Amino acid sequence: MPSTPTSYWIGFHLALLLLLAAELLYARRQSLLARSPHRTALATTALWIAAALTFAAFIHHSLGPAASVQYLAGYAIEESLSIDNLFVFLLLFRLFQITPAHQPKVLFWGVAGAILLRGLFIAGGLTLLAHFQAVTYLFAAILLMAAVRLLIPEDKSQPARAPRWLTWITRLHPVSPRQDHFVVRQNGRPTATLLLLALIAIELCDVVFALDSIPAVLSITRHPFLAYTSNIMAVIGLRSLYFVLIGALARLRFLHYGLAAVLAFAAYKMLASRWIEIGPVASLSVILTLLAVTLAASLCAQVSNHE
Repeated sequence: MPSTPTSYWIGFHLALLLLLAAELLYARRQSLLARSPHRTALATTALWIAAALTFAAFIHHSLGPAASVQYLAGYAIEESLSIDNLFVFLLLFRLFQITPAHQPKVLFWGVAGAILLRGLFIAGGLTLLAHFQAVTYLFAAILLMAAVRLLIPEDKSQPARAPRWLTWITRLHPVSPRQDHFVVRQNGRPTATLLLLALIAIELCDVVFALDSIPAVLSITRHPFLAYTSNIMAVIGLRSLYFVLIGALARLRFLHYGLAAVLAFAAYKMLASRWIEIGPVASLSVILTLLAVTLAASLCAQVSNHE
């Protein structure tokens, strides 16, 4: 595997902490000034996108142009797949009846856990690919199954049902309806709240999402530093992106076709890697084109429906 100076790893995580602190301070200041939450989300989303592009410039300067294009392609594919995560966040918040005021807290710790999980998954995936070539075909099969799953229409007439593990937990131990803390004392003993159950649900869903997104980013690059940083920079901006797109998610009617095409393309890259080499520039161009076409189709369909 390509090696990266330890200082780069340390510097990336220090910069990440500084950006998180800046975001937190900005959000608190806007809250004290009673500014619009949507406006705050727009500003913090712009912050994370700018940070991702700035980091791409750093990679271009330190690791070369090819590395920066691999990073951007990995970031683009993970960012696009993360949009699908937002639909699940929306459904989970409705299922657990989490109020908008408490949703940012759940998303903050949910994304923090996702960062740790993604790092472990990427390390595991790279180790498997380095020792077992056949894993490439397994990852490609996972991507193809994920693409097919996106194409299968959902029955929206059926109401959302609580997952089985939630029913099992509530039978074993009472759950508090409070949403101010993850755990509270009730009848003299610690009791989980709906907020904690929502957090657990988000973490479990991210494990499922990682099974799709990690093989996808590894189809772009096998460089540990590029795979990890592109994944993390996409995931960490999910919280603010959720509040920016919350009103538009239902209107992106053709987005799942674009995501399915992106996953199918990543699977093709893995399957054909022994015979055809698709460079990072071509990969980035294909991903952006697929997403642009489906987003444009969604917007056009929305406009025609209003006419």
